Amino acid sequence: MNIFVAKLSGETTSEDLHDLFASYGEVTSAKVIMDRETGMSKRFGFVEMSNDDEAQKAITELDQAEYDHHVIVVKKARPKEDRPQGGFRRPGGGGGGGGFRDRQGGGGFRSGGGGSRPRNDYGNSNEGGSW
Repeated sequence: MNIFVAKLSGETTSEDLHDLFASYGEVTSAKVIMDRETGMSKRFGFVEMSNDDEAQKAITELDQAEYDHHVIVVKKARPKEDRPQGGFRRPGGGGGGGGFRDRQGGGGFRSGGGGSRPRNDYGNSNEGGSW
């Protein structure tokens, strides 16, 4: 079973995580996730345990327990496809538009119908003032 562990101390290592869960059974892997740019802990990690009963006992007993001066969150990890999408996206993938682009053609300042002069959005619209 794959287990998600959050709210870790910034000092907690993958080895610490392994040792914490090893008292509940065989730990296949344990990893604290590190920030690629800073090399610092993101303060969460994953533990893989081979026996589901032992993993469930670890989850039950360690969730909301204090470890390394922090109250940690421990729960069964959701498969990647079950996680909600959205939120922050890393640069380099996909693209958004940029800046203002007049979609109706014509002039450059918010042209309403292809003309090149600005619309008079203030004052009485029935006035037919000339430019």
